[in-house]
Amino acid sequence: MIKVDLRKDKVITISGHSGYEEIGKDIVCASVSSIVITTINAIIEIDNEAIDYSDLDNKIVIRVIKEDDIVNKLINNMILLLESLEKDYKDYIKIIRR
Repeated sequence: MIKVDLRKDKVITISGHSGYEEIGKDIVCASVSSIVITTINAIIEIDNEAIDYSDLDNKIVIRVIKEDDIVNKLINNMILLLESLEKDYKDYIKIIRR
């Protein structure tokens, strides 16, 4: 299962594999990866100092450093897309709010 940990201190951690299908054919993992990486790239393109992120062994950690309207909208859009996936694939992705 993919776990998305949303913390109040603006740290977002995405970890695990969905297990929906074998690696390379897993549409849930591919969707999460696309959503998250596209969001990271968009934020960095706008302001490369707005976030800090790491991508290590099945775990991405995003730390929001500078908040502004555009960064907040991009992060909120990412969360809404992940929530939509969670609704459709609840056995394969879980969002945790702390």
